[in-house]
Amino acid sequence: MMQGSLVAIVTPMFEDGRLDIPSLNALIDFHIDQGTDGIVIVGTTGESPTVDFDEHCLLIKTAVSRVNGRVPVIAGTGANSTKEAINLTQKAKELGADACLLVAPYYNKPTQEGLYQHFKAVADAVNIPQILYNVPGRTGCDISNDTVLRLAAHPNIVGIKDATGGIERGTDLLLRAPQDFAVYGGDDATAMALMLLGGKGVISVTANVAPKLMHEMCALAIAGDVMAARAINAKLFALHQKLFIEANPIPVKWVLAEMGLIKTGIRLPMMSLSAQYHEALRNACVPAEIL
Repeated sequence: MMQGSLVAIVTPMFEDGRLDIPSLNALIDFHIDQGTDGIVIVGTTGESPTVDFDEHCLLIKTAVSRVNGRVPVIAGTGANSTKEAINLTQKAKELGADACLLVAPYYNKPTQEGLYQHFKAVADAVNIPQILYNVPGRTGCDISNDTVLRLAAHPNIVGIKDATGGIERGTDLLLRAPQDFAVYGGDDATAMALMLLGGKGVISVTANVAPKLMHEMCALAIAGDVMAARAINAKLFALHQKLFIEANPIPVKWVLAEMGLIKTGIRLPMMSLSAQYHEALRNACVPAEIL
């Protein structure tokens, strides 16, 4: 079972918005060198809403090739169209991804039964491990725990990224879900607590800029070493907060550019970080010693 610090990796871009594949390859090597436990490609942090189908596939193909089996590659393949989600998931399987991450259908606001049928249809169509992704703050759609538990019975649905930030939601799932169903944090600020309660890791934004510390914190939390995990999380906590000072991935791409790891490109309607937040974000990097 995949566990630990799974980075929701950014999609590097040139200043004109073109994909920067050489920088993506270098970022992947950086993460593996720093101990990151898995690469999540083309998720929210990877600007999935603004890459087209061919770019989406190129990013998955690049990640699988560069990782070359060193860590798992999880491909974001969710969509608000069930047919599109099936097509992307099938393509990810063909390209060699180890698992897929499927966000709840956004904007069209399905019922709980609609959500169940949507995810079941993808799981029935493509034989690859699939992780549900619940982030109601972005999608306008909340997968209830009861619906998650119905879906957990499907052999291809192996876990959930719970980005609600609600510890009670994750605790309820951990108490009721099958033992082999993984609950991953999707909110960096509450991820340590979720892992101490039995979560298997975090699909992390903070890991983009502090991969070594995130890996160490996750390993300690999963092992139940509360004091040591708390000590590292304290160094990361300002980042957990300030990396969302504007909509993700605006702040994290700014920090990575300041670190010299990527160029400043980001696609509209996202824009570069507002100047008024530069100092606050620099200050948040100090405890983690990354700038």
